[in-house]
Amino acid sequence: MVQDRVFVIDCQVAGISGDMFLGALIDLGVDVDEVKGMMKLAGGYMKGVKSLDVEVKEVKRRGFKAKRVEVRAMENYEHRKGIEVKEALIKCAESHLNVRAKKFAVSVMDTLIEAESKVHGEYNEDVHLHELGSVDTVIDIIGTAFCLERLNLLENVKIYSMPVALGGGTFRSLEGIMASPSPAVLEILKSKRFLIVGGPIASELCTPTGASILVNIAEPANYYPLFKPSLTGYGAGSEDFAEIPNILRMTLGEMIPRNLFDEVFTIETNLDDVSGEVIGHAMDKLMEKGAKSVSLIPIYTKGNRPGQIIQVITDSEHVENLSRVLMEETGTLGVRIIPYMRHILSRDFSEVKFKINDIERSIRVKIARDEKGKIIRIKAEYEDARRIANEVGLPLWKVLILAEEKARSILKGEMT
Repeated sequence: MVQDRVFVIDCQVAGISGDMFLGALIDLGVDVDEVKGMMKLAGGYMKGVKSLDVEVKEVKRRGFKAKRVEVRAMENYEHRKGIEVKEALIKCAESHLNVRAKKFAVSVMDTLIEAESKVHGEYNEDVHLHELGSVDTVIDIIGTAFCLERLNLLENVKIYSMPVALGGGTFRSLEGIMASPSPAVLEILKSKRFLIVGGPIASELCTPTGASILVNIAEPANYYPLFKPSLTGYGAGSEDFAEIPNILRMTLGEMIPRNLFDEVFTIETNLDDVSGEVIGHAMDKLMEKGAKSVSLIPIYTKGNRPGQIIQVITDSEHVENLSRVLMEETGTLGVRIIPYMRHILSRDFSEVKFKINDIERSIRVKIARDEKGKIIRIKAEYEDARRIANEVGLPLWKVLILAEEKARSILKGEMT
């Protein structure tokens, strides 16, 4: 299915928790009474809950208004096993959520249990959840799944997460004094290779439930993608910190067609003491490891010494590895990384058959189209053309012309 919406979860200042996530979703436009009713139903599936009250209210954090979800319950949750909490969640999900929302909710719960199991060295069915065994956990997960279902955010949408602020310092838990982030949070974010950042204050900013929800719905990103925002929601944390607004921001919008814009990164470094052989080898290695292109630019460095800039263009997936390759192969002490948006045409390949000296040959051609599908350019692939030129003993430029003329004759109806 074509994705035409973008959803950005911005947790790079105040981190993320289950109640903040839920509050921000409600702020995007979910009916408050409906979601409160759903959360109270979820609490009814947990044994040992003597009383339960759910409140959704508008609060301010450092002057910014946001939705705050508060759950007040009387219960004994210190010795609940993860499997017990999961069973309650499944029963609630099966009764009140659609298939996608149920699958999401169960995945979040599984992520929590697996993280706790790993850090405590216990089997999944034996692990105790301590604070995470409270009814709050089930309410946060079921409530979030319900809101995502209501907002139609479980399909036909691309979801990104900004780097997760973890906070710092220490906090007290049932297991004693812990350093922030907790072992479970670190395990969850590590398992999905999410981007993290410490601070900006000495407090626990990312909770296991918030991290589990995040990694099961979003993919990590450094920056906001190019899109047209339409709705913004703010969810408030429990404390009003003096240093930062304790809010989670979510933005929903319309995706810009991928055939028009693309995000790339430039990796570059200055060299003035590296031989041509080393530079040539480094350029070959960078292309082998996934660079889109590698360029060499002559410059003068300090002391008027002649040097070069090696400039690499790549996508976000290869930035880290190519930066390391560039430093290892050239000995440079650092690289510059610059993000760019580029305006591009959509491109596809087609195989064209044409005759040279009465012998039929096959060559790939690259076809560039605009946003309406009109062909803008046809270009024969260099490696194919070079191979054919060597085989038939013709200049490369003649092979390129013959191949591209044949392609134009086949596709002429799409070029007008």
